[in-house]
Amino acid sequence: MSFASDWPRGAIALALLTIPTSCIPPEKSAAAVPPPPPAVVERAVPPPPAPPPAPVVRDFDLRGLAEQGAAMLGQAPTGTRSLTLGGEPVPLASDGAFLIAFDRDAGPSALLVATLADGRRVERILAIAPGAWRLEHINAPYRGSASSDADFERRRPAELAQIAAARRVDQASDGWRQRFVWPVTGRRSGYFGSQRVYQGKPGTYHGGADIAVPAGTPFVAPADGVVVLAAASPFTLEGNLLIVDHGMGLNSAFLHCQRLDVKVGDRVVRGQQLGTVGKTGRATGPHMHWGMKWGAARIDPAKLAGPMGG
Repeated sequence: MSFASDWPRGAIALALLTIPTSCIPPEKSAAAVPPPPPAVVERAVPPPPAPPPAPVVRDFDLRGLAEQGAAMLGQAPTGTRSLTLGGEPVPLASDGAFLIAFDRDAGPSALLVATLADGRRVERILAIAPGAWRLEHINAPYRGSASSDADFERRRPAELAQIAAARRVDQASDGWRQRFVWPVTGRRSGYFGSQRVYQGKPGTYHGGADIAVPAGTPFVAPADGVVVLAAASPFTLEGNLLIVDHGMGLNSAFLHCQRLDVKVGDRVVRGQQLGTVGKTGRATGPHMHWGMKWGAARIDPAKLAGPMGG
């Protein structure tokens, strides 16, 4: 038999031998086993953040001398909500600045306390140095310009009421921050704090600084402020009286004036003319009496203005 005649049978056999295995159905596999659950990874929980440390509280920053009749400027600790001196409230500016002062008869120490917004307190005990006060004999009647003791007793209560009301006024002014100047320059004829005797009768201590100059001499504002009292008629002791509020409880009083050039409510600036010097009220001659108060404390203007002409 020739090879050509056998081809069909050989081709079939070869085809059967080359059937791909993929066409043969697989045997039935075992039941599918579900995959194991993912492993649980334990993660450490971070601790809560530690509270921020309390801010460092700096102490008071004070400038000036703690002594009878003197004033000090200060900066309160950061975050101060309220301030007291000797238990009495102290006005506090929005930037934390403040002013404190000590009466002529202040005690040997005072406690300054700042209460912070979080309730903490910052305290400073201030040792107050004593003043050295003079004794002055004045040849003028104790009752001043009143015609008699009875007239003085009748007029004086209303005058004191006007003065007290004016000093209760709280005007917004930054004059208290300024360097004060003397309202007039001349011979010092009276000193703050000196004990005065009027024609043999003891009086209260002298509450201001006196400068003797001729009548009619102009005087000026020692710092910015607002006029809170301008006497319509002379007072028995003070004569033509002018009071200027410098803010933060600090005010200046100008006594015995001949003429007043400003009125209540006027805003004045340092160096502005306020009137002229005279000898009205209880005065032995023309002079300027410049008095200052911070709250109820009487203080020495010379300690704020410094040496005259300096």
